[in-house]
Parts: sequence; structure tokens; C-alpha cells
Amino acid sequence: MDFLHRHIEALIFCAPDPLPKGEIIKCLSEMFQAEVPDEHVDQAISELTEKYQSEEFSFQLEQSGGGYQFLTKPAYQTSIGILLRQQSQKRLSTAQLETLSIIAYKQPVTKGDIEQIRGVNSDYSVQKLLEKELVDIKGKSEGLGKPILYGTSRKFMEYFGINSLSDLPQPKDFSQPDNQIGEERD
Repeated sequence: MDFLHRHIEALIFCAPDPLPKGEIIKCLSEMFQAEVPDEHVDQAISELTEKYQSEEFSFQLEQSGGGYQFLTKPAYQTSIGILLRQQSQKRLSTAQLETLSIIAYKQPVTKGDIEQIRGVNSDYSVQKLLEKELVDIKGKSEGLGKPILYGTSRKFMEYFGINSLSDLPQPKDFSQPDNQIGEERD
């Protein structure tokens, strides 16, 4: 079944986005003109994951964004950081991060709701997030004027390396201990 590993490896390598297991099975079944057992694909993915854990590779196979993709190992973070800094025009501004955070936690949300929370006009930030495909239009609100509803995209999941919105940090994860004055009494 070694040939199956190579086909799965090629599919994941060529996919521009994380490749779901269902799509892998669909491609393989069409290619071989026969059903490819789910457990064979699971075993091949497991073996590929183990293979790329080796120190000889600078990347590894990860499950992210609802599928599988090759990602650079953390040990190479510095060199990747330099590349990303050089491509800084693709980075998110503080305003875009604020807007994206509101959309992620409050979705589906209107631009008016975003602006009410931020306290400033968010036209530019929303437009840039749409251009970067981190945000999608999810429909129209039933409210007055039927404003557009925004939500996060699949590319958002990939960008932040999460599989679902439940993987987002919760407000309790950010809580800070209460400030105290003086010493604590017994």
C-alpha cells in the first residue's frame, strides 16, 4: 500500500488549502475506480505524519483548518519570521485585527455592530479582510435596511491554525488576577 502514501502525499502537497480527508478519499476512489477504505487512508496519513516528524525534514504534516497540510516546524520559526517581515504588506494592521476579532467572536455581525464596538468607522478594515479572504459575507440581516452580515472564512481557520471556532481562546483565558492593595489576611 506504499503507493497510497505517495498519492496522498502528492494530493496534500499540491492542495492550496488544508485538504479534508473526504476529498482525499474522493480523489483516490476516482483515480483507482474503486472505493478506498477509510482506514487505509487513516493509516497512510498516520504513517506520513510519523515520517515527517523526523529531524531530516523542515516541515511536518498537520491537521489544520479542517484538513491536512504541510507546515514548517517551529524550529524554523526565525527564518520564516524574517520572510514574513519582508512580506509585511500582507500582515494585518491593528485595526484589521480588532475588526477580525469582533467578527470571529460575534459572528454573524453587521458592520454597524462592529463600528459600535470599536467606536470608529470600519469600512477600510472590513474591505481589507474581505480582500484577504479572512472574512466572508454570510447573508443579510433582517434588521432595518437589511445590512450585510459578516463571518470568518475557511481561510481564517487556516491562517490562525485552528479547526473550528471553538478552538479560539475564550475570554476566561485572558482574565488577570484581581489587583490587591496591602497584604492578604488569613
